[in-house]
Order: sequence, then structure tokens, then C-alpha cells
Amino acid sequence: MHPYYPSILFVNRVFPPDRGATGRCLADLAERLAALGWRVTVVADGAGGEEGTPPGVTLHRTGGAVDGRERPDARSYLDSLRRLTWRALRLPRHDVVVTMTDPPLLARAGPLLAARHRAVAIHWSQDVYPALLPHLGVRLPAPLFGLVERSMTAALRRHDAVMAIGRCMAKRLAGAGVPEDRLTVLPNWPDPHARSIPREANGFRTALGLEGCFVVAYSGNLGLAHPMGGVLAAAARLRRSDPMVRFLMIGEGRGHAAFAEAVRGQGLGNVLFQPWQPPERLAESLSCADLHVAVMADAAEGLMVPSKLAGAQAAGRPCLFLGPPGSEAAHRVRGCGMVLDPDDGAFLAETVRRYAADPRRCAEEGARAAAVAASWTADDAALRVSALAEGLLRRRVVARGAWRRVPDA
Repeated sequence: MHPYYPSILFVNRVFPPDRGATGRCLADLAERLAALGWRVTVVADGAGGEEGTPPGVTLHRTGGAVDGRERPDARSYLDSLRRLTWRALRLPRHDVVVTMTDPPLLARAGPLLAARHRAVAIHWSQDVYPALLPHLGVRLPAPLFGLVERSMTAALRRHDAVMAIGRCMAKRLAGAGVPEDRLTVLPNWPDPHARSIPREANGFRTALGLEGCFVVAYSGNLGLAHPMGGVLAAAARLRRSDPMVRFLMIGEGRGHAAFAEAVRGQGLGNVLFQPWQPPERLAESLSCADLHVAVMADAAEGLMVPSKLAGAQAAGRPCLFLGPPGSEAAHRVRGCGMVLDPDDGAFLAETVRRYAADPRRCAEEGARAAAVAASWTADDAALRVSALAEGLLRRRVVARGAWRRVPDA
């Protein structure tokens, strides 16, 4: 009798080399699950072959174009949802189906796909929709919003498990009606490319002419849920009083153009911009900073968790979190940074001054940040997801003996 390897199917709009944080997380997890013995399949948008796909992972592209914007419009999202669902329905049977939150309503397809595959259904919640939509500038009429919200809650309740990336998100989902015994917390991990590079050996920092400067970096998507008024005010205050302080903005997003225009309008020459950096430059770009900043609107608490914090910590740098003090990000930054009011530019400026004047504090908090990052990796996440999926499968099919785990070699 041939051994039977359990199979798991992931569905998400983006997958490397396409840009997108959810795609990068999925690639990390898929590769490690394959190494643990799972037969891993991914369905994503786009065309082309499997070049660059992690070993042991089978990739199916829908053929539809990947919208390169950080937040595509509603039409693009709905088209993607249709393509992904149809492609996943046509695949051979899998034991576990995992849907993600890109596109936003993909959880609605989870129970349908699980029924088709006679599979366990898991939803991996990177964001909470539709509650997050208004904070991203997407407004729906109240009756339609209520209908979509009730529909999403009903779909989530039909999943065997829901993985939230933070405790505040799990609490939010439980408050919306998802049974607590089906919720598990699976934090996002630092990008494996992220690591600390000494400042004197950092070519990225040298190329930007930042030797001798104290660099405050914002690295990642700059969206509408990331209020930057406090950062703008702090940069304006420090422009003349602290000429060696530089703010470095790395990345893109819907809020990027407005912020750049405000910087130009105020003549803030101490704010520099760099585009999105490829994975091979990530360690240098993150380590270019002496201090990182992550920002999140208070109203987005429990709806999202800024992934840029993990990268800053992996680079061994302290981070200031400008956002709600009760959020998951605030919890993770304590001891290796500070939590500040995102609207208080004066206090942010003074805090930056204190860090710039205290290299020992930066080094100590940076070392603690690196230790926090090292305590939770993609390997750890894969082991937890594998155990969760195996437990759900065992609970479902052990009675009929239809599945057994292959013994370790």
C-alpha cells in the first residue's frame, strides 16, 4: 500500500514574483509545509509557469492579469475572486483548503471550495473585511455594507478554523460572531531576507549619502489607514533644529502621493523617498535606519497588524509605533521601542531627538528587537499550521480511517 501524503491548497490573489505582503508570507509558509511532507498547491492570479516557485510547491495561475496596485479597485477584486474560485474548483481533491484575505471577500469562497474538495476549511485572516474597507477609502451604502458583513461572518463561522495574525484581531473576529474555539493566533514573521547589517558596511546607506546622519525610516506600504500627519509635523520641527536627522520613506501605496506632495509643499528637504525594494536589497534597506516608524489609525485596531514592524525588528533596530496602545503591534514593540500618539508630531520630534542622542539606547533596544524577531520565524509558523491542519483532519476522518500521517523517515 502506497503511503498517503496529506495535501493542502492555498488560494490568494498574489504570489511571488508578484508584489504583495500576503504573497510573500504564503511563499514562506508553503515552502516549509512542503518540507514537512505536505503536498502543497497554490492558486493565484497571473500567467506564466512555475519559475521561482518554492521547491515542493505546485502553482496554478488563473491567467488573469495581476493588478499591480497595492489596493486594486472593487471591480479588480471581484474579477480576481471569480477567477480564483473557478480555478480552485477545477483542481483534484485536496485534504485542506486555506483561503486568505486577498481579494477581500475570498473567505466567502472557503466553504464552497471545502465542500467541493470534501476538505477541512481554514481561513487565514491577514485583514478583517468588510470592516476595514472604509479605512481604505472604500465606501458602501449602509444596507449593502451590512449585508456583506453578515455574509462574511456567516462564511467565517462555517470554517473549521480561522487564523488571525494578532490577538486584537482574534478578539475582533470573536466579537463579530466567530466561535472562539475555532480561532487561533498565527502572527506574521519577519521576511527571511531581513537581517541586521552594520551601518559602516551598508551600501544602501552609503549610496544615499547618509553617513553621519540619524535615519528614521518608514519602510512598507503607505496606505489610507496609516495617518502620517504626526510624521510630517515632526519632520517640519526637526528640519532646522536637528539638520542631521533624516526621514527615509521606502515603498509605495495609496497614501504615498499625498504625503510626498505635502513634503514638497513644505519644502522638507530632510525627507527622502526610495521606491519599493526587491528581496535581495531588503536587509540593506531595513538596516539603513537607526530608528524605524510604523503607523496605524486607531480605528483600524483589530482589523490589521502592520507587517513592517517585524522587518524592523529583524534588522535589529528599535521601532516607534504610532497607533492604538491596545493593539498587537503596540504589544510587540514594548521593550524595543515606544508607543506614541500618531497625531502628536511635537512629542514624536522630541522622541527622535532622544534616540539620536543616545546610541547606547538604540543598540540595546535594537538587540532586544532582533531577539523578538528570532523568537518567531516562518519555520515556527509552519509547524503550528501543520499541527492545526493535522488535528482538524484527524478529528474529521479518523473514524473512517481515510487519512493517516506518513511516519517520519
